[in-house]
Amino acid sequence: MVQVVVPQALIDRRSPVRLIVSGGGSGGHTFPAVTVVRAARAALEAHGLEFQPFWVGSAAGIEAGIATDEGVPFTAIPTGKLRRARNPLAMLSAANIRDAGKVPAGVTEAIGVVRNIRPDAVLCTGGYVSVPVGLAARVCHRPLLVHEQTVRVGLANRITMRGATRIALSAEPALDLLPERLRERAVVTGNPIRPGLREGDAAAAPGKLGWTGYNPSLPTVYVTGGSLGARQVNQLVGAILPDLLQRANVFHQAGKQMEGEALALAETLHPELRSRYLVRGFIGPELPDLLALADVVIARSGGGTISELTVVGKPSVLIPLIPTGGDEQVRNAKHLAERGAARVLIGEDATPARLAEELFALLADPARRAEMVAIARGMGHPQAAIALTNEMLALCATNAR
Repeated sequence: MVQVVVPQALIDRRSPVRLIVSGGGSGGHTFPAVTVVRAARAALEAHGLEFQPFWVGSAAGIEAGIATDEGVPFTAIPTGKLRRARNPLAMLSAANIRDAGKVPAGVTEAIGVVRNIRPDAVLCTGGYVSVPVGLAARVCHRPLLVHEQTVRVGLANRITMRGATRIALSAEPALDLLPERLRERAVVTGNPIRPGLREGDAAAAPGKLGWTGYNPSLPTVYVTGGSLGARQVNQLVGAILPDLLQRANVFHQAGKQMEGEALALAETLHPELRSRYLVRGFIGPELPDLLALADVVIARSGGGTISELTVVGKPSVLIPLIPTGGDEQVRNAKHLAERGAARVLIGEDATPARLAEELFALLADPARRAEMVAIARGMGHPQAAIALTNEMLALCATNAR
């Protein structure tokens, strides 16, 4: 059985193991750090060793609350965000210029934090707040591990990777996208997923969700735009909803701010169809059971979503978010589609007609869905949390020698 390995050098040293983690702005950047903190704490305590993690992030980011929930001391530093655009001149905005001024202050404060804590290692998982911390690790000569969640390395990590001791990637194709001088420092660990996600009970899902209109003779579609929802995804599904409900049960995580719109649409449906359509703003502890129940998932293609779909093994129709700059979600989606684990609707191709075409074909072909399940699982990294934690502990051990 694969497990977290505590290096002998740390066991022999017996002193507390200190780690600084930094990453934030979204759950995709924070969850890998949380996973490492939890796994490292359990493994070190099993050897009678004290673990002292510290989180450095933005006071306005979700990481502040997450660190508090995990019992990890949190330090806030100034951070700026680069708002990218296809037109370079558009990037010379007042907001970008204002935030650029925060970077030197953030780096200075991060250097002070690293010098004061003197961690055995620093883990950066992306987001703009991780850049000052990564630079501080380099200035203070602390071992630095950078973890990337997407196939295409994000801008923040592209900066911090230059001074990284070790680079952890989520997918094999990302290796080819690294500069040659960085590849020898890189390893593919995968991207950690939430604990228990593979342990869902499909039979228990309708009852736990209170889905009284669920029809067990029909396949089930799970629609999600992430924790906040996605208006584009909601509108595309809404446009084909009556025809879709003739063929499937639909669970729709619409996002808290858009839940009312989805519920209003549900009221316009024929009662029989409406009973098969369950809307929630957010899905909590029932998620493992819901994923076990789902036959097809309609979703965005962020790094966390891709990791979950492959580890759990779910056919999907992906609708990547295409922002003004960067194409991380497009690359993630194509990574699955090119291997046959997903169908993708990109840009002008993301229409109700194309969604219906792709989705209805999958719902009518159980054999094809079974093939996609096998392909997706073959691409997953179910031991990603352990692999990433082992890389981190190995770096910590370099200070124990």
